[in-house]
Amino acid sequence: MLQAPVVAELAFPFKETNTVKIASFNINGIKARANALMTWLREAQPDVALLQEIKSVSENFPSDLFKDLGYNVAVNGQKSFNGVAILSKLPIEDIVTRLPGDSEDDQARWLEVTIVGNQAIRMCNLYLPNGNPTPGPKYDYKLSWMRRLHEKAKQLIDSEIPAFMAGDYNIIPQAEDAANIGAWEQDALFLPESRAEFRKILNLGFTDAFRAKHNGSGHYSFWDYQAGAWDRDDGIRIDHFLLTPQCADLLKNCQIDKHIRSKEKPSDHVPILSLIHISEPTRQEAISYAVLWVKKK
Repeated sequence: MLQAPVVAELAFPFKETNTVKIASFNINGIKARANALMTWLREAQPDVALLQEIKSVSENFPSDLFKDLGYNVAVNGQKSFNGVAILSKLPIEDIVTRLPGDSEDDQARWLEVTIVGNQAIRMCNLYLPNGNPTPGPKYDYKLSWMRRLHEKAKQLIDSEIPAFMAGDYNIIPQAEDAANIGAWEQDALFLPESRAEFRKILNLGFTDAFRAKHNGSGHYSFWDYQAGAWDRDDGIRIDHFLLTPQCADLLKNCQIDKHIRSKEKPSDHVPILSLIHISEPTRQEAISYAVLWVKKK
């Protein structure tokens, strides 16, 4: 029998020295969630926040709210649907708003930047298609998008720089990532073809940051608004940080910040946060990263 969730304290509220605190959060509409997001940002104090499903064109995104909190802002928006944004207290450079591979794809699901601090990190913020209903064109689009993501992932691996791809993947990787996997067996989030494409990306050499720090079941990042899913802890884990080997070496911790789901007007997702170690690079390391990034571009 499913039990009501135990609401945890804020995920690692005290940041370790020489780390950057990075959050990924599907907010399910910036207009409805702006106040709640601002409250959470003040509480959690992430250095970087990757937001998905902002459901706003770029011009209407309330950037000034976040700039007042000390964040630089990059946005790739779309009216009423999709949309991604990055808030960063560190400088943002080299902004890319399109996943390569389909010049006709106009859905705002990708935002890629370099965050420049003591160590440069390439960050890719994604909102992967849901794919339902199946079969059909929406599922075909999901699989096509994932194959394009695989090609991009290979480029990141080949670049040999600290990089990650984080966001709402709309993928349940394993049965233990759902409280009631039987309800999802015919869903696009858990179909064998979806999970196979996800594993192909992992098998390039990526690390699932959360699974690197936590084993077992009972860890979820999404609870549907329907049928009392939150009260019964009937959740799924579909929000992920995938790290290149160079970035995985820097991972200190990864947590799901589920307490926010019990707040007023919550998103159906909760943030996932990673702590990444940063240190002052040597002059040779700084030159090497710069050369590798120029070659990649």
